Amino acid sequence: MKRDTLVSAVVACAIVAGSCIAGATLAATTALQGDPIRGGTLYQGCTGCHSVDDNDLGPRHRGVVGRRAGSIQDYSYSPALKNSGLTWDEATLDRWLTNPSALVPGTKMFFKLDAAQDRADVISYLESLK
Repeated sequence: MKRDTLVSAVVACAIVAGSCIAGATLAATTALQGDPIRGGTLYQGCTGCHSVDDNDLGPRHRGVVGRRAGSIQDYSYSPALKNSGLTWDEATLDRWLTNPSALVPGTKMFFKLDAAQDRADVISYLESLK
């Protein structure tokens, strides 16, 4: 096989592989539609520490989506979370609920949701709490 033909074949394979990876990534990010009703049911597991409207062991959750982490004035956050610079959006909440201490070492929160669909559902529920 000529060198130019081989280079063209390698480039073509790389483009196809890249397209497949990009397509798989897009499918993964768009495949999980959160269900706020199911999320509300799953959220019951959070109520040992959190409430929608009142601070408890954890801060209140109404309005959490779009809020800067560590910004509720009447809640005592860990210094790590207070200084994290995070804003709670879907992507950040997903990373947080996957493993809070990996995202913000030194945080007080230890609870995590392993299933991506569970996280999407809880985040959808939290988004509904305007």
